[in-house]
Amino acid sequence: MPQPTAICVYCGSSSGGSPEYAEQARAFGAALARRGIDLVYGGGKVGLMGTVADAVLAGGGKVVGVIPRQLVELEVAHPGLTELVTVETMHQRKTRMYELSDAFVALPGGFGTMDEMFEMLTWAQLGLHRYPCAFLDVRGYYGGLRAMMDHMVAEGFVRAGQRDSVWFGESMDGLFDWMAGYDGGNASRVIGPASIRA
Repeated sequence: MPQPTAICVYCGSSSGGSPEYAEQARAFGAALARRGIDLVYGGGKVGLMGTVADAVLAGGGKVVGVIPRQLVELEVAHPGLTELVTVETMHQRKTRMYELSDAFVALPGGFGTMDEMFEMLTWAQLGLHRYPCAFLDVRGYYGGLRAMMDHMVAEGFVRAGQRDSVWFGESMDGLFDWMAGYDGGNASRVIGPASIRA
């Protein structure tokens, strides 16, 4: 596929326990701006969410935030975005972020990050989209998750091709290079018992 035009980034609403998490979020936002790729994210001003958005904006890039009205009212919405889309529910938020994006990247985060990213992985498995999904690792944060995915394959719950369609790594250049060559071909879906083994 060509370079994505808009990457949806899922990441923590906190900054984590090491300054390296914020440093890498800042670097990733700057890389998006340099490459002319729009950021789509959850619209918050706090944690890694705010850090990556600020970095894109500082680099002259476009940032679209999508946030439920309840969180706007709790005053966590970022006030300086290119565009802030307000929705009523978390389900609407995830759907709208998907509609605005053509790639999905998870930086370190918690339950919400996992929920959002795994929904996109599930949609890919079901054939609802063919966009790249990647985990940008920082400090080995996603090592355990990567091992768990491999375990899912070994135990017969995920096809090897589906697992291989998900990227894990530390290199931002490596991530963008992988996306440029991604065609979704390894993520073919066939629903049923025969789909388990590649």
